[in-house]
Order: sequence, then C-alpha cells, then structure tokens
Amino acid sequence: MQHLSGKDVYDVVVRLPKTLSPDTSVDQARAALHDDHVHMLLITNDQGLLLGTLVRDDLAELPQGHAHALEHAVLENRTISPDTSAIDALRLMQTRTERRRAVIDPDGHLLGLLCLKRRRDGFCSDADVLSRTTTNQLS
Repeated sequence: MQHLSGKDVYDVVVRLPKTLSPDTSVDQARAALHDDHVHMLLITNDQGLLLGTLVRDDLAELPQGHAHALEHAVLENRTISPDTSAIDALRLMQTRTERRRAVIDPDGHLLGLLCLKRRRDGFCSDADVLSRTTTNQLS
C-alpha cells in the first residue's frame, strides 16, 4: 500500500471508462458483461451524469428480453468521491470484496471508474486498460 500513500481516488481512477446509454436493454447489458474484465457497467446520460450501475448479479434473475437495463441499475454503495484517500478506498473495496466503484463529482457526473486489480492489492490504470484493449484487438 506504500505506493498509494498520499494519493486520492482521483489519482488512481481509470478516467475514460466505457459507458452505456439510458436506452440500453437488459440483453445488451448482459452481452457487455461477457468480457471477464468487465465487472460493472456505467449508464450515463448525454451530460455525463451517472444514472446507474449494473453488475452481473443485478441481471441474473431477469428474463431475456428488451427491457431497459436502467430500470435495474443501482447507485447506492457503488460510487465513491474523487477526494477519498486511495488507501481508504482500497481497504473499503477489500473489506466489501468489490472490484469496481464509479467515481463521481458532487453533482453526480461520472469522473471515472475505480478498478481494483485481480490480486486486490492496487488499482488498474488507464495504461493497463489500454494495454488489454490493444492486446485483444491483436488477437
């Protein structure tokens, strides 16, 4: 955790996460979650306001169909402030066994996605995400 000393969430956030529109269907959300690197979907409006988040469990019991995924999206306990200490965020996510938290400003605008690494000892970076994307495109 030494590498996080003195940093806040905004210092370690993935700044350009993929987002979905409010009209995304449940089936489209399920398809987006097929990638095992995707743990949380972020639904935003055109102004960048975070409207909701989805994880696999949110969709598990829903039937196939074209219902709007936003109807099943959650915000509570899935967001974090950018000025939270990175060490405090790490401990929170480790304790709750979470891998993702949406980072929002006081008005609810999405600033990025806090991504706990698979080893749960630090956070993914924009460079990590870009590297995975490039590797997947070459495959």
